[in-house]
Amino acid sequence: MRIIAGKMRGRQLKTVEGMQTRPTSDKVKGAIFNVLGDKVLDARVLDLFAGTGNLAIEALSRGSHDAVLVEKSREAHQVIRKNIEQMGVSHKTKLLLLDAIKYINRYPDEIFDLIFLDPPYREGLALKVISTLKEHSCLASDGVIVVETAKGEDLDGDIYPFEIRKTGEYGDTKVWYLQRMDV
Repeated sequence: MRIIAGKMRGRQLKTVEGMQTRPTSDKVKGAIFNVLGDKVLDARVLDLFAGTGNLAIEALSRGSHDAVLVEKSREAHQVIRKNIEQMGVSHKTKLLLLDAIKYINRYPDEIFDLIFLDPPYREGLALKVISTLKEHSCLASDGVIVVETAKGEDLDGDIYPFEIRKTGEYGDTKVWYLQRMDV
């Protein structure tokens, strides 16, 4: 797994051994950042279920201002720490060993331009986190929530005040782009 664009382009990231995490593939990551375009520049990024830190580090490589990475697995947390140190972005990151929903509830006043949400597939976690995000004002007014799910999964449920602006399918992955309805 590597950084595909920006200042750190081509640099390799460490991964978590085994099947505990499912890093976003280069193909999916490239598609996500192509859709986001300039929204990445100077963005405050929140990477929930950070895994290896792949998405947040890619955003930093492409010009994001800073990133908060939240991961509850100790093993994945250690890999993320190594990745952010190896890439030289420790000063631009805050890494927390914490459950995603607990993070949102503990820091309700933090505001982000981009929120990456890549939970384990088929466990209903995406909707649970979106429901929690609805209760707080974590997303900047023109911010984007990027959600990865399994291809067959749906975001069925009340996601108001967010709306789905775009989706894309890549192999077994579906990517959803959510924004506030008033934007």
